[in-house]
Amino acid sequence: MVGTEFFGNFDLASAAIWLFWIFFAGLVYYLQTENMREGYPLQTDDGQIAPNQGPFPVPSDKTFHLRDGRGELTLPSGQRGDRDNLALEQTSQAAGSPYEPTGNPMIDGVGPASWAPRKDWPELDAHGHNKIQPMSMLEEFTVSAGTDPRGKPVVAGDGEVVGRVTDMWIDVPEQYVRFLTVDLNPEGTGKTCLIPFNFARVKSNRVVVRSLYGANFDTVPGIKGTDSITLLEEEKIMAYYGGGTLYADPKRLEPQL
Repeated sequence: MVGTEFFGNFDLASAAIWLFWIFFAGLVYYLQTENMREGYPLQTDDGQIAPNQGPFPVPSDKTFHLRDGRGELTLPSGQRGDRDNLALEQTSQAAGSPYEPTGNPMIDGVGPASWAPRKDWPELDAHGHNKIQPMSMLEEFTVSAGTDPRGKPVVAGDGEVVGRVTDMWIDVPEQYVRFLTVDLNPEGTGKTCLIPFNFARVKSNRVVVRSLYGANFDTVPGIKGTDSITLLEEEKIMAYYGGGTLYADPKRLEPQL
């Protein structure tokens, strides 16, 4: 009979299930080690290499060729690394003790206002164009629904009117508003800043930003260009407004009932 001499009593079903488990274990190992290319090796609070890196080893270097002529990136050894000399101090010598800010946490970018060192270049769409652009430079975009915030005053969390909205920054592929441009002194120097749209509440006669107070708008991180915003600039602006929900007023640090 065909197969009798070669297989004998060999269990093909058992072999199939064992091959599946071996393949699945290898897949888990591969995916987990690939996931460790960023953020590893782990470090202790004092910046030393942590003795326990987890059950999986840190993968060997792999070089990625970045699109649009932006060079190469080798991971995990070519990581950007953490920011140095943070304005924080540990509250206790015990391992795992929390850190407290030593200066102005919103300006220093620590705690809830912390930011990651992302690349200092604009995010690009699939066609190699800047993904986020001011609406004033996009003739094909108009406000088709909702309330147009342009021209409306901006009111901070303490009720102070800090300026007036002059433009919107559009995520072109997503067709979504990401930032608002605010003229902080319409009758003076014309200094501007950006407000993340998710931190703004557009009313019928004003735009309300609760996370910051009037005095905080002078130190909002700026941008270098007039028609583009980099990933790093986005990160710092978002972190500043996010940190303001706790640090804009010392009273916000106290328990709330």
